[in-house]
Amino acid sequence: MSHTWNTHAETGADIPVIRDIVRAAFPTPEEAALVDALRADPGAWIDGLSVVAVDGADRPVGHALLTRCHIGDRPALCLAPVAVRPESQRSGAGAAAVRAALTAAERLGEHHVVVLGHPEYYPRFGFTRASAHGIGLAIDVPDEALMALTLDAAHPLPAGTVRYAAPFGI
Repeated sequence: MSHTWNTHAETGADIPVIRDIVRAAFPTPEEAALVDALRADPGAWIDGLSVVAVDGADRPVGHALLTRCHIGDRPALCLAPVAVRPESQRSGAGAAAVRAALTAAERLGEHHVVVLGHPEYYPRFGFTRASAHGIGLAIDVPDEALMALTLDAAHPLPAGTVRYAAPFGI
């Protein structure tokens, strides 16, 4: 079944709904707590980069979040988490939220995004293996799981170690 998803930037009214979406999508409440901690971190949070996907009945079912990180000393964004209610997974809701978040970031003049996630999912948005650009983490992760994207070809990805916002604990 094909869906058309609408998206919008998070509003105050969306906060409890986002928490519910993230809790439903992951096996533990840790990711929902992470979103709350990132929202409270003025060094990480960027208004307009927390995006909700809603269905035809205007019911929020998906969420994507971009927050500040750094690649070496260059500002970048981290895509995490991406969450969809279990009954709406594999319907395009998550992809709609991710695309809308990346578009919003580009409009804000952001240039680089990293994601630590499923290597078969994120390439559809243009993400490639971060190590090919000299980008790594201070912790061990599977090489194919760390990916990066430039939002503007005039600003190639910088090399360096990704420094996440403090709530990530990395």
